[in-house]
Amino acid sequence: MSGFHHVEVWIADRESLGDWAWLLTRLGFTRDSVWAEGESWGAGGSYLSLTTSPNLSSPVHDRRRAGINHLAFHGGSRAEVDALVAAAPAHGWRTLYAERYPHAGGPDHYAAWCENADGFKVEVVAE
Repeated sequence: MSGFHHVEVWIADRESLGDWAWLLTRLGFTRDSVWAEGESWGAGGSYLSLTTSPNLSSPVHDRRRAGINHLAFHGGSRAEVDALVAAAPAHGWRTLYAERYPHAGGPDHYAAWCENADGFKVEVVAE
């Protein structure tokens, strides 16, 4: 059997959950559980947990350090990715590589890259 069961992302505080909630809802995820320290969002049999932890070594996320650089999501059609990019800034996500959108990953790769205020980067890939 292949594929992810889940991914857990540690966040500095619950304030950024609004950014994530908008994005994940837009991408077809549903909120599966909520607890004092975070939330889990599911889609396609896998889930993503966003949680705070007293064990953080730093409250600042830096995707350029060892660890996860970004999460890549299926974004649907090209039109759906375009609509997400247009709406993202109003929901806490800034577009990266805008001058090369939608082919920053190469001429055959249609995708958007966005970053939230906490420095988490996501890639949203069209079908």
